[in-house]
Amino acid sequence: MRQSWLGACALSLVLSGCTGTGAFRPDPNNDDPLYGVIPVVKAPLKNRCEEQVSSVRSSCDEALYLGTEYTRRLSVGDEVCLEGGYGEEPGAACKARAAIIDTSPNQVKLEVRGPRPDSRWFNVEMRHAWYEEGALVDLYLSERGY
Repeated sequence: MRQSWLGACALSLVLSGCTGTGAFRPDPNNDDPLYGVIPVVKAPLKNRCEEQVSSVRSSCDEALYLGTEYTRRLSVGDEVCLEGGYGEEPGAACKARAAIIDTSPNQVKLEVRGPRPDSRWFNVEMRHAWYEEGALVDLYLSERGY
């Protein structure tokens, strides 16, 4: 009787994947099981609008505001365009899409999905990276020519 009880307990641990230590599972916030530590893309030290001449500065500041608002409203499950239209619904002009798979204060975790062969993101499909809010806002500004 005791052997059958121990066998049943061992079988339930194996089937459930529970070893009690949890050491076999990587931390999804810090490690990518295929590529190691997930990179963090930092915001630039200065925003692009600070470098603009006065005639362009007001339109750049407006774009900065819109890019910041768009980025702050992103949540898990949203899709964004990383090349060819960040800040817009990913459409036909989008060369690389990404999905928001996690969020934390001032950061979103993106997974690159379905980049076109002519995209700079083509060789990093399915990779994860944390992006600071300012890095995505900088992308927004650069795609608008600032």
